[in-house]
Amino acid sequence: MKTIEIHNNNKKIYDIHLDDSYDHLGEKLKEIGVSGRKICIITDSHVAPLYLKEVADICAGVASKVVHFVFEAGEANKNLTVIEKIYEKLIIEKFDRKDYIVALGGGVTGDMAGYAAATFLRGIDFIQLPTTLLSQVDSSIGGKTGVDFQQYKNMVGAFHQPALVYMNLKTLISLDDRELCAGMAEVIKHGLIKDSDYYTWIKTHSETIMNREYEALEHLIYESCLIKGGVVERDPKEQGERALLNFGHTVGHSVEKLMDFKWLHGECVALGSIAAAAISRNKGFITEETFEDIKNTFELFHLPTKIEHLDPENILLATKSDKKMDGGKVKFILLRTVGNAFIDRELSDQEILDGMGACL
Repeated sequence: MKTIEIHNNNKKIYDIHLDDSYDHLGEKLKEIGVSGRKICIITDSHVAPLYLKEVADICAGVASKVVHFVFEAGEANKNLTVIEKIYEKLIIEKFDRKDYIVALGGGVTGDMAGYAAATFLRGIDFIQLPTTLLSQVDSSIGGKTGVDFQQYKNMVGAFHQPALVYMNLKTLISLDDRELCAGMAEVIKHGLIKDSDYYTWIKTHSETIMNREYEALEHLIYESCLIKGGVVERDPKEQGERALLNFGHTVGHSVEKLMDFKWLHGECVALGSIAAAAISRNKGFITEETFEDIKNTFELFHLPTKIEHLDPENILLATKSDKKMDGGKVKFILLRTVGNAFIDRELSDQEILDGMGACL
């Protein structure tokens, strides 16, 4: 088992554990003070048949009571209506401020469970048990929680750090190829914005990653967690550096919304990343060769590189209703070089449209 400590102001706030099973989950729950408290496991209809019983049995060996809430899987259910049902469950089960929510599943589950924990009784502790690659390398780390509102992605949310993140990497065996590849979009992003050597490693190990060889997955997730965790430590509430993690997300979120969430988050991030790389090329920061290499890397993992059936003007308009707007301007993350990203607040509409042209 590998462990990464996440700090804030030089004080540890939680651990990230990477393991090949749930065998050590019980002891980690005891270490953070779950003994004798109630637990509500929140999961979706896809994950519940796979892991709910095992996790509930482990939790029952530590907690005074274990209940669960299962919602229908899918981004369409990431909304306040489902959050209200979670609140109702917690109230009926008489949860108090010292009890725990456990998020068992992917990014949608983690975001929703975290938001419920952040807002129920003005905040109770929660634990992340991410089961997808995307949630393991990205959404389970850093305390961003939230739900969608009227097709606006993550428009309602709160910063609320987990008490523990425990990853059973063997859950990736049950993940279908499309979900695995979607997670790779966030992994590639980490290399592009922070670590060129890691980016190169990803490219040269694509086969072992896609074959789900444990050592490759462990290294991949560990390195991505180090990058994401380090950024979050330095900027927990996105006042500066953390915005770099939004590389590919400005256009990506707009595509996701306009496609009515029929495409996976990582697929949309891949398209947004290619657009951002194209803008970086057009402005003279990266070469044409580097741009083509970035595009080819997303293709290595079977991610889309073309935006089909969408009007670029509509995508541009959607970016201006994104929560990442800053003083009325689109806040775009670009690349000076691979491994060195920066924030650009001065892009013109035409520069953004020209960048999207690389995906059309």
